[in-house]
Amino acid sequence: MGPAAEPPAVLRRRRPPLLLLLLFTNFVPSFGKETVRTTAVTPQFEQNMDYVDFIHLNILEKKVLNNSEVSVQYLCSKPCIVNLEAVASSEFRTGVSVYRRRWKDEKNLYISRTRQVHLKFPSIMVYRDDYIIRNSIIVHSVILYAWISHKSVSSYDVEQNEDYQNAVAKNYTFLEAVPPFERPFKDHKVCLQWGADYLWMLQANRIPQCPHESDGVQILNFIYASSGEKTGIVKKFEQFENRELETVRQHQIDYPMFTVSIWLYLLHHCEKDLCGILYFIDPKEMYSTPAVFLNEEGYVHIQMHLMRGDDLAVKTSFSLPLKQWFRLDLSFKGGQVEVSSVGKNLKRHHHQSFTFREDFYYDDTAGYFVVGGSGYVNGIEAFFGPVKYYRLNVLETEQISNPLHDKETVEQIELYYERCMDVQEIVYEYRYIVRQGEKVQRNCYYESYYLELIHKYGEESKCDAFMWGKELREKYHTLFKLLQEMDFSAPDVLEDGSDTVLEVGQRIFEKVAKSLSSTDGLSNMGSSVPLLVDSSCCGYHKASYFLAVIFETGLGVSVDRTKGLLYSLVGAQGNERLAVMNLGYKHYQGINNYPLDLELSYAYYSNIATKTSLDQHTIKGEQAFVETIRLMDDELLKAQTKENGDVFMWLKHEASRGNAAAQQRLAQMLFWGQQGVAKNPEAAIEWYAKGAIETEDPVLIYDYAIVLFKGQGVKKNTKLALELMKKAAAKGLPQAVNGLGWYYHNFKKDYRKAAEHWLIAEELGNPDASYNLGVLYLDGIHPGVPGRNQTVAARYFYKAAQGGHIEGTLRCSLYYITGNMEDFPRDPEKAVIWAKHVAEKNGYLGHVIRKALNAYLELSWHEALLHYVLAAETGIEVSQSNLAHICEERPDLARKYLATDCVWRYYNFSVSQVNAPSFAYLKMGDFYYYGYQNQSKDLELSIRMYAQAALEGDSQGFFNLALVMEEGNSIPSYILDHLEIDQALHSSNTSLLQELYYRCWNNSNQESISPCSLALLYFYMRVFWNNILQSTLIYFMGTFLLSILVAFAVQHFQSLSARNSPGTRSEPLSDEPSSSGNSNEDATRLVQPDESTFSNDLAQQDSNLQNPLVMG
Repeated sequence: MGPAAEPPAVLRRRRPPLLLLLLFTNFVPSFGKETVRTTAVTPQFEQNMDYVDFIHLNILEKKVLNNSEVSVQYLCSKPCIVNLEAVASSEFRTGVSVYRRRWKDEKNLYISRTRQVHLKFPSIMVYRDDYIIRNSIIVHSVILYAWISHKSVSSYDVEQNEDYQNAVAKNYTFLEAVPPFERPFKDHKVCLQWGADYLWMLQANRIPQCPHESDGVQILNFIYASSGEKTGIVKKFEQFENRELETVRQHQIDYPMFTVSIWLYLLHHCEKDLCGILYFIDPKEMYSTPAVFLNEEGYVHIQMHLMRGDDLAVKTSFSLPLKQWFRLDLSFKGGQVEVSSVGKNLKRHHHQSFTFREDFYYDDTAGYFVVGGSGYVNGIEAFFGPVKYYRLNVLETEQISNPLHDKETVEQIELYYERCMDVQEIVYEYRYIVRQGEKVQRNCYYESYYLELIHKYGEESKCDAFMWGKELREKYHTLFKLLQEMDFSAPDVLEDGSDTVLEVGQRIFEKVAKSLSSTDGLSNMGSSVPLLVDSSCCGYHKASYFLAVIFETGLGVSVDRTKGLLYSLVGAQGNERLAVMNLGYKHYQGINNYPLDLELSYAYYSNIATKTSLDQHTIKGEQAFVETIRLMDDELLKAQTKENGDVFMWLKHEASRGNAAAQQRLAQMLFWGQQGVAKNPEAAIEWYAKGAIETEDPVLIYDYAIVLFKGQGVKKNTKLALELMKKAAAKGLPQAVNGLGWYYHNFKKDYRKAAEHWLIAEELGNPDASYNLGVLYLDGIHPGVPGRNQTVAARYFYKAAQGGHIEGTLRCSLYYITGNMEDFPRDPEKAVIWAKHVAEKNGYLGHVIRKALNAYLELSWHEALLHYVLAAETGIEVSQSNLAHICEERPDLARKYLATDCVWRYYNFSVSQVNAPSFAYLKMGDFYYYGYQNQSKDLELSIRMYAQAALEGDSQGFFNLALVMEEGNSIPSYILDHLEIDQALHSSNTSLLQELYYRCWNNSNQESISPCSLALLYFYMRVFWNNILQSTLIYFMGTFLLSILVAFAVQHFQSLSARNSPGTRSEPLSDEPSSSGNSNEDATRLVQPDESTFSNDLAQQDSNLQNPLVMG
């Protein structure tokens, strides 16, 4: 059993005993139990030279067909009886005799004879269903037995012991069953009545086809970068739909027969204990058959669950190779395991067999598989290639079909690590030479005061002496040039050189990043790429992610998908958070030639989601709070500030005067790096302390208590922290009540008091309390509740997740991906969405977004474009729509430095998100309606986009849908259903238009005149006028109006003629014609009424969050 769980608890797992591990290292294959299945098919007979009888079967086509011809060749030494019998097995019955034939041979002794026999089978075995044969059967196997029995002539008609087992000569062969829908129809030689024949012909074409199903399953078909973390790919298998395959699977539960083939590129052996390669977890969250791990020496550790309930483990005598592609094949049969290592050329390198003392227990539907790491074990540091699983068959290496598909990427990975080995060796040796030279120089300085002054005030010395050849220096000339410019005497480089290579990689990256963020930085991209490659090779994988984005988007270079994929994989394997999120997003959406794979996406997202929870408890590192700030939201942009900004200075002034709200907001901004303020935990703690002491604000008191409990930036003071926490709890603050429960749980181990406080806090709506109660149930320490209760724990975790609790959300996503919890049916898509939601709160991503926003506010366009592209490629929606906005605002910049169509690409990405803003739907709707550059028009997609914006509550969506109808187009029925518009009530276009305009007005600002209110008024006027035109009053009204018009005209001309004197000519007034209002119709569509009012609510929520410092 594993170690006891720590809050939050992890579920226990089986560990193989150390003694067993040593015992089975060189396993002797002699412990397998004997079963019917392991008995040899052909029994061994005693050799007797007197027996010369034999019988052979020859069949041209070994299929179950009617009138199949069998050639029986035999020889009898005595008068004999020759027997033929066909035995069939179906889904419901086994060992059924379906054909028998026998004949005697008394005269032809010691002579080989041949006889042709035509087999006859029941019609339900060889023909398709028809009007007469209603239920043909699925045949699993048919065995044709042939044997010879010695008989006297007088005993031929007497029942004697003539069975197969007592025969003097015998043989058998297998016949291949034909699936029911591949069989021919039988000619019954009868004439059906016309009605019966017609009815049958109608049914004949409706025979359901069997589902195409195979026992060969591709668990993984794309390269997976495993960073060695406790996350991996989760796969769950259901029962076969094909009844024949499912019957075989159930029969093999107590005698399993299956094969697994895994391609690997291993970077390191396991650092400690065991690392997961592939293993099965049962419903009790225990290791089951099989569990394959890698140990510290590189040997394969295989643990199996036996029929009687024990677990036994073995390890191979050969180790797995590093930094080369190989295939690990494992086959399991009964109680035997075969392990093989195969190279890229498919030649076997190593092979080993193990036989256990009893058969394995194996039900692959009762639990789930994990490839890589999980909550119970770290994964291996490697790249997984294709993984193939044969559920019902044991295959030899030559029979396995599991090729390496993406050979170009496979070769690129090999070349990358070969080059990086050279780079790392050069950096290490160069630093060693420089440091040795500096030691010699320092010794000289101590003897010469003049040399010491030169060293102190003169130029930095450079090493121009090389021990490397000219060819190597030319190949890595940029690296050598950078090394010459570096100062290796800095104290941050350790003396033993263990971090030297990584430190050099970081320095190279910082130099490149500074260059790219300058005024015309992106124009230097061509010269920056080689430096980023060197930085990546030194293990600094921020550079790897930069390269991935540069090549995938064509940022300053030509698009190169292969290199983009390479550096995405390398960065993710190196645990660079943004690179991991990038791969998770691409597999979630299935874009940029990445296959749609939700399980693979979850493996990446869950990695960063787990880190997000840990990162939030760490005040160090380049982190910032992830804020939803949109570049088209002027109000939020005005609220951004800096330490010398007006907003910050005003808050500081108010906080100094004792304003509790100002102190609280100021501390939050400094602690988390919000609203444009640089992260400064030390300054934040000062304001927390000042507010807690000077004011009675419970939130400030609670926040300062948290800081004192955890010792974040200050010395721990549990006594004062407890006093403050009790004070805040007495004021009714829910999180403070939860904090007291946390104190009793962690410091006093008083679970009863902890549960009491958490129950009170949970009733007050605190999600942390819900999560903590779940941990009590999961660990089995809830007072008054015996044992663990995962079901109740999961319900509390779900309630916490609904309240935004990060760990609760993460646990629920795990339940959805495994499907091992009764209240959480397996739903990989929901698991990905929940894990993605947590991952996108990561502080390192927030730092990149904040740098992009600050650059935009300072009009540093190159830096803003660079960092928004980096953030957008991770899949976070706010950066995608912001990047599209920048590309619209500065199209010249986008065209010059981005090879992809920036506006189309990122608005398209935005609307594919769960939390897409309505204005992105409107943009894409316009693009589809009018056509965008090389993108063709698509009316239906345009209507769908407008409808989605309408569903988000955007009045412009309803307005655009109405305009589409005004132009003579119709809205599809499924979209009206989606909008919940009753088509029975609004069957006419007039009624439907009225409903759309009314909803447009209802979702807009009703206190002011909006385009929707004007459109609705204009619609009512048109309806009123049309109704008047169709009435009988039109004649009266027309006559009346015409009479008035004629009267006014006559009066007007009379007055003119009276004023004009004789001999003069009046000059008529000239009026300018007015333009039609319809000419602005296209412009009207693109106008969004008061767009800022439709910004995402999350932006305001994030900017007004209470202090997220909570006890978990």
